[in-house]
Amino acid sequence: MNGHPVSGGVPNMAVKKASHSFIIPTGLDLLRDPALNKGRAFSAEERDVLGLRGLLPPKVTTLEEQAEFIITNVRSKPSDLDRYNSLIGLQDRNETLFYRVLIEHLSELLPIVYTPTVGLACQRYGHIYRRSRGMYISDGDKGHVREILGNWPVDDVRVIVVTDGERILGLGDLGVHGMGIPIGKLSIYTACAGVKPSQCLPITIDVGTNNKALLGDPRYLGLPHERIRGDEYDALIDEFIYAAQDRFPNVLIQFEDFGNANAFRLLEKYKDKVCVFNDDIQGTAAVSLAGIMSALRMKDAKLSDQTIVLFGAGEAATGISDLIVLAMMKEGMEEAAARQRCWLIDSKGLVVKSRTDLVSHKQAYAHDHEPLPDLLSAVLALRPTILIGASGQTSAFTKAVLSSMSSYEARPIIFALSNPTSQSECTAEEAYNSTDGRAIFASGSPFGAVTFGDRTFTPGQSNNAYVFPGVGLGIIASGATRVTAEMFFEAAKTLSNETTADDFAIGRVFPSFDRAREVSAKIATAVAKVAFRSGLATNEEPSNFLSSIKAQMYEPVYKSYV
Repeated sequence: MNGHPVSGGVPNMAVKKASHSFIIPTGLDLLRDPALNKGRAFSAEERDVLGLRGLLPPKVTTLEEQAEFIITNVRSKPSDLDRYNSLIGLQDRNETLFYRVLIEHLSELLPIVYTPTVGLACQRYGHIYRRSRGMYISDGDKGHVREILGNWPVDDVRVIVVTDGERILGLGDLGVHGMGIPIGKLSIYTACAGVKPSQCLPITIDVGTNNKALLGDPRYLGLPHERIRGDEYDALIDEFIYAAQDRFPNVLIQFEDFGNANAFRLLEKYKDKVCVFNDDIQGTAAVSLAGIMSALRMKDAKLSDQTIVLFGAGEAATGISDLIVLAMMKEGMEEAAARQRCWLIDSKGLVVKSRTDLVSHKQAYAHDHEPLPDLLSAVLALRPTILIGASGQTSAFTKAVLSSMSSYEARPIIFALSNPTSQSECTAEEAYNSTDGRAIFASGSPFGAVTFGDRTFTPGQSNNAYVFPGVGLGIIASGATRVTAEMFFEAAKTLSNETTADDFAIGRVFPSFDRAREVSAKIATAVAKVAFRSGLATNEEPSNFLSSIKAQMYEPVYKSYV
C-alpha cells in the first residue's frame, strides 16, 4: 500500500515480511487509515516504531477485548439506525475490527448493516452522511469515466456493486442516497464469503432522481434534476461498463436496485459480453428457489408437481420464474410445460395472453386464461401450492388469501419477500394464524419467532446474502469471464442442501446465518466448478476446490508491523 504524507516529521515506514515488503503510513495518518488502523491494539513496540506514542491512551488492548466493547456499545444504542451509524462509523475507523464484530455476530447484525435497517439509512442518507465511501459517477462525467475510475487507489478490485438508485428495496427512487445499498452489499461479500475489503468497490451512478421530496431537499447529495433517460442514459452506462473492465480487468459487476425499465435490458445487453449479473433478478431467484427446494423436502413433494403464483411481475418475480423453469426442466419437464406452472399477477391482475399491455419480460408467462382482477380471485381459480410475494405491497396476503390456500393445500408454501419489513406482503404471525400453523413460511426481511398452539416457529429469511457472496467468491476463485443461469441453479441447490432437519423442526427453510461463511464457501465451490465445466474459467483448476477457496477467504485479524 502506498504511504501518505506524514505530519510531525515521522517518516513512512517500510515493513518487511517473509515474501514481500510494503510501505505504511505512520503517526496520525496510520490511525486515519481504516485498512491499517488497530486503535488501542497497537503494541508498545509498534507505538514506538510507528510514531504513535502519545497519540493513543497508554493501555494496550487485544482485538478480542475491542470486539467485546464494540458489541456491548452497539447493543446499548436506542434504535437500529443508531446501531447502523455506530457500525458504519467503526467501518470508517477500523476495518478489521468492524469485520471481526460483524462475523462474530452475523445473525444479530446483518439486519442492521443490511435489510431492513439499510433502507431507513438510505432514506436518511443526506442527514447521516459523514465520510465518502466508494465512488460516484454522474451524467456530468461523460467522456471522463475511465479517468475518474483511475482515482480509485486500489488496482485489484474484483467486485463492483453499482446502482443508479431508482428502485431501492421497496422504497422506490432514492437517487444518490441509494449508495447505502452497494456499501451494505459489499460488507456482506466480506463478512459472509471472505472477499477482501480492498477488492470491493461500491459505485453509484447519478443520473438524477424523480423523487420530488429529494429534489427539494437541500441535504440531497446528488445532482438536483430529474432522471435522464434514453440514449444519454445508455451512453453513460456503456462508458462505465467498459471503463470498469479496462481499469479493473478481473472485475465482476453486480447490478443492484435498477428500475424495471433498465434492469432487464441492461442484463440482457451485457450478460454475454462482460462478467455481470443482476442480484434483484438472479440472486433473488436463487435464494427463492433454494427455499422452495427446502420446503418441498419438508413436505416430500416434487417441484414439477407445483403450481406457483407470483404476486408481482417485475425483476424479482420474473427472475424467480425463470430459475424455477430451469429447475423443472432438470426434473424432466419441457420448457413450455414448466412455464405453464408459473403465473404472474401485476397491478392490473393476472398476466394472461389476451392482455395487450404486457412488456417483454412478462410475455413468457402470459398464459391462456380468463382475466382475473386480483390475487384472491387468482388463488381461488388457480389453486396454487406456492405463493410468492415480490410486489412491495404491504399486507397483500390477506387472511382470505391465506386461508383459501390452506383450504385445499395441507402445507401451503408462503414466501412474502418484499423488503423492508414495512413492505412485506404478510407477517409470519399472519401466515401461521391464517393457515392453522400449516404454512411453510419465509420472508425477505426478518421476523421473530411465532408460537401457534404447541409449536414455536422460527421462520427463515429469504435473504440474497445467502447467495450473492458465494457466487462472487466462486467467480473470483475461478477467474470466470461470465456469470450464467447454471451457476445460480447450482448455488440454489447447494444452499438448499445445507438446510438441515434441525432447521426444518423450527419451520426454517434456510440454514442459520451463523453458518454463512461455511455455506458461502460451498456455493463458491459449486459456482467455480460450473465455470470450469463451461470453459469460462481463466485460473488454474485446483485439485481440491473447497480447500482452495477457503484458503482465499479474508479473516479479520491484526497484522504485526514490527
